[in-house]
Amino acid sequence: MKTYFRLIAFSKPYSAYVPEYFVTALFSVIFGALNFGLLVPLLNVLFGTVPTTVVSSHPEFHFSINYFIDLFNYNFGQVLAKNGKEGALVFVVSIILSSVFLANVFRYWSQRILSRMRSRMMQNLRKAIYDKFLRIHPGYFQHQKKGDLLSVFTNDVQEVEYSVATSVQVVFREPATLVAYFILLFMLSAKLTLFTLVLLPVGGIIIGTLSRRLKKQSVSNQSLLGRLLAIAEETVSGSKIIRGFNAEKLLEKKFDAENDHSRYLTKSINNLRELASPLSETLAVAVVAVVMIYGGSMVLKGDTGLTASEFLAYIALYSQILPPAKGISSAVSNVQRGLAAGDRILKIVDTPDQIRDDPAAQSISDFTQRIEYRNVSFGYEEERYALQEVNTVIERGKVIALVGPSGSGKTTFSDLLPRFYDPTGGEILIDGINIRKLRLHDLRQLMGIVTQDPVLFNDSVHNNIALANPSATREQVIEAAKVANAHDFIMRMEQGYDTNIGDRGGKLSGGEKQRMTIARAVLKNPPILILDEATSSLDTESERLVQEALFNLMKNRTSIVIAHRLSTIQNADEILVMQQGRIAERGSHEQLIRLDGLYKHLVDLQML
Repeated sequence: MKTYFRLIAFSKPYSAYVPEYFVTALFSVIFGALNFGLLVPLLNVLFGTVPTTVVSSHPEFHFSINYFIDLFNYNFGQVLAKNGKEGALVFVVSIILSSVFLANVFRYWSQRILSRMRSRMMQNLRKAIYDKFLRIHPGYFQHQKKGDLLSVFTNDVQEVEYSVATSVQVVFREPATLVAYFILLFMLSAKLTLFTLVLLPVGGIIIGTLSRRLKKQSVSNQSLLGRLLAIAEETVSGSKIIRGFNAEKLLEKKFDAENDHSRYLTKSINNLRELASPLSETLAVAVVAVVMIYGGSMVLKGDTGLTASEFLAYIALYSQILPPAKGISSAVSNVQRGLAAGDRILKIVDTPDQIRDDPAAQSISDFTQRIEYRNVSFGYEEERYALQEVNTVIERGKVIALVGPSGSGKTTFSDLLPRFYDPTGGEILIDGINIRKLRLHDLRQLMGIVTQDPVLFNDSVHNNIALANPSATREQVIEAAKVANAHDFIMRMEQGYDTNIGDRGGKLSGGEKQRMTIARAVLKNPPILILDEATSSLDTESERLVQEALFNLMKNRTSIVIAHRLSTIQNADEILVMQQGRIAERGSHEQLIRLDGLYKHLVDLQML
């Protein structure tokens, strides 16, 4: 139940609906029970067994059930005396109709309140998941399937809405309905009602067994849905490769296997889910049948103190226990699926933020001296280091280039500076302050980043360039695009800077995507630049123009440039040659050429 109450807590503040729902649900139950309480006088009129003794004087007010019974009997007696049995019949039926109307009005009102609560819960759940996606460190996503995460955000949240949120009605109103009905049943015959209570635990045991099986299968099915989404997402993203290698049959076979398994589990879950309702109804009807036999024989023998009219009203009232009991049993079954989905949601929400501000973090608004890597080591996994005891100093305004074979630690080196990860050993300092002691927002505000794979969003050209500075004017965006050699191709687009570039910039070529990300970094105008293969997707002409723009941009700025094309970093102030997570060589281009080591070897390979 811990998961259930945690999910319900996402609908806070409770004051927005709990008091109102409690009142409306209570009146709905009261008027609903009153309908069946009036069956006794109605049957008495129909059977001609109206009691000869009625309340002759108007009762004095006191808040109790007896007062309202006496008030009804007094008015009933007055109508009977004036208008006879037909008038009494109209009187009772009129009250029943009024009671039914009020019961449904309050029921509808309570449902509107629950709808408000459900929408608030779903809003807060989605916000909690999305906020976690925004703030959790990038390494988390390397160990998760994208399909599983999307499944949690969509299917699991939907499942919680259908099961856990709707169960609130059952938790509050249905038990109150049962209590009200049992109060009336005890008033009619305590002896007969006690007998019926002995039979109820049997159904509870059976329904509980079904619920445990349902939750176990629901966990497996939600995981399967995540795998299906992952396959679908990979198929969309890799459509060219799949077709180019004629891998359609392979992917189809993989998808069909998961889809068949999902179909089997879904069928099994639905069968169990649907079994709960008819099973509970059958059990309840069986109990009613036993009550009719047992209670009827007692009435015939005169052992219960019930008249025939009262016994029929008792049976009619007892039969109304079926809907709330059925609702409770169905909700218990449905909630199991919701709890399985809720566990997956809370697992993401509860994931600790490994990269977060120190409680005593300092603010920083500018970079004035140097960046220092001091004995820095980092491993994505235990005993597998991407960096090992790296030491270097990057003076303000200098251009540092990182070269080396793939997997040598170049990207890891740059990812540690904006704290996408924290070093597992050593420390990184900016102006003599450990970056862990700086506010994350302030630290990252100092940096502009252009990655090897252009990251663009399904939005307009303007909004993609202005990502880091949403308040930038159109003129500023245009100027940044010109510096990145992007303005001309943007103006050739249908709506210019207001053109939507599609999912991941799908409407652009590779070189156009990269120039837009460079324009984004230009607009931010940061003191520190991190360029991870920034020109890798450009054609020869665009590369020359953008490289010239980048050189102008890097003047009087500190730049960390990762490059495989060694011709682009020959003018760097210092080149760090990375190998197996260590700095194997360092120096200017000329110095490294004279050294005749790994760097010279890489240059010779590219010349070939």
